[in-house]
Amino acid sequence: MRNLISILSIFFAFSLSACSGTDSTVNTESGNGTSPSENINFAKGADVSWLTEMEASGVRFYDSDGKPAECLALLRRLGINAIRLRVWVDPTDGWNGKEDVIKKAVRAHNLGFRLMIDFHYSDTWADPGKQNIPATWQTYDLTRMKQAVAMHTQEVLQALRDKGVSVEWVQVGNETATGMLWEVGRYSDSNQQNFAQLVTSGYEAVKKVFPASKVIVHVDQGDKLGRFTWLFDGLKKQGAKWDVIGMSLYPEPTMWQQQTNDCLTNIKTLSQQYGCEVMVVEVGMSWDAVQAEAFMRAMTGGAKNIPQCLGVFYWEPQCYGGWKGYTKGAFDKLGKPTAAFLRFAAD
Repeated sequence: MRNLISILSIFFAFSLSACSGTDSTVNTESGNGTSPSENINFAKGADVSWLTEMEASGVRFYDSDGKPAECLALLRRLGINAIRLRVWVDPTDGWNGKEDVIKKAVRAHNLGFRLMIDFHYSDTWADPGKQNIPATWQTYDLTRMKQAVAMHTQEVLQALRDKGVSVEWVQVGNETATGMLWEVGRYSDSNQQNFAQLVTSGYEAVKKVFPASKVIVHVDQGDKLGRFTWLFDGLKKQGAKWDVIGMSLYPEPTMWQQQTNDCLTNIKTLSQQYGCEVMVVEVGMSWDAVQAEAFMRAMTGGAKNIPQCLGVFYWEPQCYGGWKGYTKGAFDKLGKPTAAFLRFAAD
């Protein structure tokens, strides 16, 4: 695990044990995007889970001068220091399955990236609108579901460890504002226990393979405090275990300042209220929004000034040209990094 021991992390180490219920000049490809005063422990990350699928479809990537570049190497040169990868249990086309994740993780590891693994516990997308049980888990009761979560988590992480890949952070579920693995693990005022037990099963499985990895519970809409306190109050009450609160933020161009300010305030509030660190594991804005660069400057700069915030991850920044209909990447229509992404990577 790289660069985890620093003066700041030691100063705030008390917070880890409490959680488990507990305008500067933009650098370009000429350097690594850091400065002597930068907190090297802060993660400037990118979720690039679509990368292998994009490459297989013939998508190419270019540096700011229009020269072809391997995507991960380009991100590293720009100043990105961490990669996030999602995992699906048994995807029909193989993308984001265990073997695909291993390939991407090994590539990232060989380039010196820190790594986050994001378990969806589904065969496809898991988010606030859907948390579908994998096909082979459909008949499981809570006991078997906890076992399946543990086995799947350990299997993927052990496969990575066997390849010499270290994992610094692990998400147990993706945007689990109302739980995961519905209906067994759906979270509500009257049913908090099942989700709490599933989270703890994932947590303990992570620690068996990577004892020092930090386990994240992830909620969307980081500007809405009540969305977090409702969930984490219940998890704390039920004795669930986690190390880090993860959040997403996709602000509207016309409201980005208020939403960003609220998110940054919530990071401070949540870290104090639950005695743990916080990380922004997903951000994005329309690639051509004129406000995108200012948003990333405010988001990254503000997060870095909060010692309890571990980092910020841009979600699928390498997407361009309407890939999968997604327009909140950070490469332009020619496949080059946007000014907003250069700002984010260099700050």
